[in-house]
Amino acid sequence: MFGMGIGELLVILMIVLVIFGAGKLPELGEGLGKGIRNFRKAAGEPDSIDVTPPRPDSAPGPVAGEPKPDSSGGHSPHSS
Repeated sequence: MFGMGIGELLVILMIVLVIFGAGKLPELGEGLGKGIRNFRKAAGEPDSIDVTPPRPDSAPGPVAGEPKPDSSGGHSPHSS
């Protein structure tokens, strides 16, 4: 596994055990597991952002029922 044998893995495990202590190992394992699970989930999902440019013949126009902007820069002479 990754070019490491059992001896190297045991040394790394002992160093982690000394640094973090036996009480923190379950929390570290849980956090690592959640991170890997979220990464796999995100890698398997299709992109939710569509980055394709819109076609020129389907340019967005004014939406029906939406008032057209006036030439006063958005300020109506009737507003106070």
